[in-house]
Amino acid sequence: MSWSVSDDVNGIVELERGERVEMVVAIYESVDAVRGHDINTEMEDFTNRDASTQHTGGDTAGSRCSRLTAVCLVLLCVLLLTVIIVMWVKFTAERDQLQTSYKNLTIERDQLQTSNNNLTIERNQLHTSNNNLTIERNQLHTSNYNLTKERYQLQITIKNLSSKRDQLMAERDCLPKHCRHTEWKIFGCSIYYISTEKKTWSESRQDCRKRGADLVIINSREEQNFVSMMGDRKAWIGLTDKGKNQDWKWVDGTALVNNYWRTGEPNGPNEHCVIRDRDSDSVQNWADYQCNRSFFWICEKSIFR
Repeated sequence: MSWSVSDDVNGIVELERGERVEMVVAIYESVDAVRGHDINTEMEDFTNRDASTQHTGGDTAGSRCSRLTAVCLVLLCVLLLTVIIVMWVKFTAERDQLQTSYKNLTIERDQLQTSNNNLTIERNQLHTSNNNLTIERNQLHTSNYNLTKERYQLQITIKNLSSKRDQLMAERDCLPKHCRHTEWKIFGCSIYYISTEKKTWSESRQDCRKRGADLVIINSREEQNFVSMMGDRKAWIGLTDKGKNQDWKWVDGTALVNNYWRTGEPNGPNEHCVIRDRDSDSVQNWADYQCNRSFFWICEKSIFR
């Protein structure tokens, strides 16, 4: 069974109203009884007035005392009724004040509940906003880190390109003027020339020396690939064993370290000089030949000479 303060107040009010009505009715009945008693007494006194005159003076005094008692009783009842009415009015005023206070408290409670709900909603919104800002901040940190990393990589790339540009400019400046617009090709710090006629290995080297160069010395796979792209003609390179049975050395006296022999090479007992030749799979590799054979040749010259 549900219960509330308003139910109790309404119950008390109804109970008090019933008791108040019953009390007023009882008071009025008492007054009427007193009045009836007083009237009956006077009638008896009037009817028996002759008889009264025959009695002693003590009877007359008793009748007066009875009337005085009745009057006092009536006055007392009136006073009691007045007190009850005053108390009822005071109680009614206090009851109305309590009801008003109860209503005000109920309204204030509802307002506080509404305010609390609004504050809860606002708090949840602030939490959501804070979470979104945290996520956005983390994303910005990640983006900033990626951009910083990318910037660093771009700086390295720019630095490498600048170094390569400076190297190319240095190579261009160091390249002899008579070689800048001719058949000489540049790779790294050297320039290369492939002949248009054929000679023996010794004659080819002499021609390179006249040009301030020597037969090409290949020290890396990159240089080998570059030399391979200088046409597909068989050409002398600066590698020989000088008749010492496979003791291969370059024209500057350094020993052979990296080699790119064609399959099955070197193979001839009287073949002491080396040419650049093409395999069956179109790859430029080396082969040994007799030094008195005539082939094209490739010269190499450092651009810093």
